[in-house]
Amino acid sequence: MRASNKTFTSDDGALLFAYRWEPDSPPRALVHIAHGLAEHAHRYERLALALARSGYLVCANDHRGHGRTAFSRDDLGFFAADGGWNRVVEDLCWLIRLEKNEFPGIPAVVLGHSMGSFMARHLLAAHPGLVDGCVLSGSGHGRRILSLFLRSFARIERKRLRKRGRSGALQEFMLNSANRPFRPTRTDFDWLSRDAIEVSRYVADPLCGFTCTTQLMLDILEGFAFVEDLEARSTIPADMPIYFVAGTKDPLSKGGRHLKKLMAKYKARGLQRVSHRFYTGGRHEMFNEINRDEVTADLITWLDGITGTATE
Repeated sequence: MRASNKTFTSDDGALLFAYRWEPDSPPRALVHIAHGLAEHAHRYERLALALARSGYLVCANDHRGHGRTAFSRDDLGFFAADGGWNRVVEDLCWLIRLEKNEFPGIPAVVLGHSMGSFMARHLLAAHPGLVDGCVLSGSGHGRRILSLFLRSFARIERKRLRKRGRSGALQEFMLNSANRPFRPTRTDFDWLSRDAIEVSRYVADPLCGFTCTTQLMLDILEGFAFVEDLEARSTIPADMPIYFVAGTKDPLSKGGRHLKKLMAKYKARGLQRVSHRFYTGGRHEMFNEINRDEVTADLITWLDGITGTATE
């Protein structure tokens, strides 16, 4: 097994930092991980190593404004001055194309967590045929009235604080309120996992948990709304395997209730291979939960099944 990293120059000149974990034998399939908001790709190394031990090539990049793609502390939480959502989605698609060209003939799967799950959903709807399967971890399904309110509020805060300003009130509405169901809490991020050690690692990581800029907050709110509209208008291939992973105590999907509505819509549009695992008591980051080994083993079983690479 070999781990490496590399910086790529995108078509608009942005430098994108990416990781790779390769199995010792020729890879059975490619898995590209798209991380969530206010975190970074290296947090997925434990998962990536488990997948690599099972024969999968795993790649992951730090999105713009995140991890080692951000040039400075001031750049954390800022995609771009304009068109930030489309830029990060196109980065994801571009990197997957590069990886497929380097490793032709093997299936490709995108695994998106939280914000990254919406990027993966955008990819599925806008670029049919780019991947052969999709894993959606900690995803969600919007409530139109709340979405409209948050976008209006984000525009007001952007006007007040400028594009690189950071709004504590907007952060509270969008993320910090997720902690309320778990009071009394030890940290502001107890909602991520029941594993106190994992939560402490997140809190101590200078590349995690930062307050994002008003422009990025607006980018993702508009991006999420666009993705759900795009899904309604586009045709995802009927045989596309889509696997939802969530905890029943994840506040962002109301314990999976919102995801059930999204899965029902997918199936109503003719998607025939939509499946899920909802884990009792699990919070937002199932790959960092106390039962993460079970979650990872279930993912590998699903990957083996949809890529046709199951071993005896």
